[in-house]
Amino acid sequence: MKALYAQVILPLPLAGNFTYIVPEALQPRIRSGMRVAVQFGAKRFYTGIVASITPVAPPLGIKLKEIALLLDNEPIVTNLQMRFWEWMSEYYLCSIGEVYKAALPSGLKIESETRIEIDSEATDEQFAECTETELQILEYLKSKKSATVEAIEKGLKATDIGSTISQMTERGLLAVSEKLVERYRVVKQQYVRPLIARNDADALDKAFSAVKRKQEEALVALIALSGFYKNDVPLAEVPLDVLCERANVSRPIIKALCDKGLCEIYYKEISRFSYSGVSSGILPVLSDAQKKAYNEIMFSFADKNVCLLHGVTASGKTEVYIHLIEYVMKQGKQVLFLVPEIALTTQLTRRLQKVFGEKVIIYHSKFSDNERVELYRRILNCKEPIVAIGARSACFLPFERLGLVIVDEEHESSYKQYDPAPRYNGRDAATMLATMHGAKTLYGSATPSVETYYKAVHGKFGLVKLLERYDGVSLPQIELIDMKAERRKGKVSGFLSHRLLDATLSTTGAHKQAILFHNRRGYAPMARCRMCAFTPKCDFCDVALTYHRRDNKLQCHYCGAEYQVPTVCPECKEPTIEIVGYGTERLEEEIAASFRDRKVLRMDLDTTRNKDGYSRIIDEFSQHKADILVGTQMISKGLDFGEVELVGVLNADSLINFPDFRSAERAFNMIEQVAGRAGRRDGKGLVLIQAYNPGHHILEYATTHDYEAFYNHELEERRAFNFPPFSRIINIYVKHREASTTAECASIYAASLRKIFGTRISGPQEPNVGRIQSMYIRKIMLKAEPSISMKQVKTILRNEYVKLSSDPLMRSLTIYYDVDPS
Repeated sequence: MKALYAQVILPLPLAGNFTYIVPEALQPRIRSGMRVAVQFGAKRFYTGIVASITPVAPPLGIKLKEIALLLDNEPIVTNLQMRFWEWMSEYYLCSIGEVYKAALPSGLKIESETRIEIDSEATDEQFAECTETELQILEYLKSKKSATVEAIEKGLKATDIGSTISQMTERGLLAVSEKLVERYRVVKQQYVRPLIARNDADALDKAFSAVKRKQEEALVALIALSGFYKNDVPLAEVPLDVLCERANVSRPIIKALCDKGLCEIYYKEISRFSYSGVSSGILPVLSDAQKKAYNEIMFSFADKNVCLLHGVTASGKTEVYIHLIEYVMKQGKQVLFLVPEIALTTQLTRRLQKVFGEKVIIYHSKFSDNERVELYRRILNCKEPIVAIGARSACFLPFERLGLVIVDEEHESSYKQYDPAPRYNGRDAATMLATMHGAKTLYGSATPSVETYYKAVHGKFGLVKLLERYDGVSLPQIELIDMKAERRKGKVSGFLSHRLLDATLSTTGAHKQAILFHNRRGYAPMARCRMCAFTPKCDFCDVALTYHRRDNKLQCHYCGAEYQVPTVCPECKEPTIEIVGYGTERLEEEIAASFRDRKVLRMDLDTTRNKDGYSRIIDEFSQHKADILVGTQMISKGLDFGEVELVGVLNADSLINFPDFRSAERAFNMIEQVAGRAGRRDGKGLVLIQAYNPGHHILEYATTHDYEAFYNHELEERRAFNFPPFSRIINIYVKHREASTTAECASIYAASLRKIFGTRISGPQEPNVGRIQSMYIRKIMLKAEPSISMKQVKTILRNEYVKLSSDPLMRSLTIYYDVDPS
């Protein structure tokens, strides 16, 4: 048989694919898109994806390894997905292996696991020389045969025994082996079916004569549940636990029936997900304005692939989405519905399930590996019309017939992936995915990003406006509170003005709800010494530590390191450490103390870490089980609470005064979005914004809900300083553990690029946080004209780095690229 070679993608940050020999036994079955287990390096095994198969041998002199295992009978990655991965790798300047690692659920990636076992050739003399710790390790391994280092540490309740294991391995006491581990597990349920002939009365009589009492009760229940007497239909499947409950018997009774040949127990794979509700299939009734928007979108799709729906908050964009989804699904096509935050999937899913039932699939990172694998496989094998809802990672799902992509709240920076690679924008990636499928894309937002609105105004995208709230409800009234003036008058308690406190009391007293928005989690932003102003910082990052009252610890929000709160200042040795500032945790505590008869909830990263955290908080607040919701930016995005009449923005200045060209846009969007949570049903919403600079133009535009004025002002500022949409930006980050090496190498790289790009290169400069996880960072910015070939630019960037890599110092760097930073 002629030799075949496979180009395999590995989940590693290395450029290109890797060539492996296809064993003869696998040649008839192997296809591109299938998973294979391959050895990489001396010992490690990885799950690779076959990119292509060729009979062309690689150049002579290259020693190749064979594929160890073929893991699939059918491809799990489609050809279109492969093209999408290649585009993402090229556009966002990362390896295709990094894209693969992000795209597939971890449960589909079998990797080798390093295990420790006792060396079979070790002698009694060697064992006699062991220390007490070494003997404990040996005893543990005798009972387990083999184990990982982590399992040994957990079993012995010890830490840092890795060095001891290394020494024992060197002395020949222990051996190291690699074991392939598959982490995905299907869920199987036990079922029971009768083995009695259905049309044979004698066989049935004989069966009942062979059983007594409990066994008879179980057999009667099985016959009833399975529909035994309905000869014109197949037997119904009867779960074992349902049968036991119905007959009030234990499992050994059912086992006894099986031993008598009257029934059998079998296993069946079942889904972890099920929709138990009833879908009406009834579409929401559109208002005249919504019908007009729907028709204009359909007209726009006739000659444009992308359309922007600019609709104010509570204008009913979701109802328009539902009608578009219905239209696309009737054509037998699938829909991808992207949202910026997992929290938004809760309410949105319920609204869509009421119409489309089990055709709605939810996919996001809060699901376990097993759950994500099951959802991935369901979509892979699904030829039927479905709507998949998810955050940015949902764009990696294996759609067969994608007809429409909806990107709700398209302006949100949450669509951007920062770390690790690929550093992609979910909105832009989903748009490219739609293009590859020949599908249409709809963006929706009350505050579109400046770049998106610019493209829509200038005709690249379609533009449809929905500028009135549903049912003629008014937009909320917005009032600015001058905190400097309020403090001079003594009308501030803690972090809250008396005006906001009184409004909260009045609103909740009228059995309505209030939302208080503060975009900083934790109890307080920092700890500080009253005497010398010393501020504890992270040992690994250049940031102050945030105090978390619940754990009574200081935490770094960049690397997650935790520290005890010092009782004595390390600098001046005085016991004068105090907690300074407000986070949502402290705000929740003080609001609860001020309004003791009101129920307060908090929604931030700390309260929503588990899968059900979002839905629990949203359900409680939606059902008016709480009066006040305190939260970070999570509460500003698309949530619909009918009883909310008051929204308080506690520190608007912190949103505006941030050193980034997008800070004004982010501030306006966030304020306008959180304001949109108020008065969504009766138009009696009130928004109170606390600010020390109430005359800032961003706040003036927000008070009048004037997006157009904000857009025109922001566009002129960006034109003056040549920021997007008048340029394209690539940030180049240089990282190293030595500060001097980072600075030196970043300067060398920037100088090399400046020779080619000239003034388009700026930096290197230290970013806002100059060290994270012990790595020092420098940033080089490339600002290119929109008309320039970005493909050529990216080729130059790669080539210049390859040239400089001949220097060992440059090779020691970590360099990565952030294309179109948000």
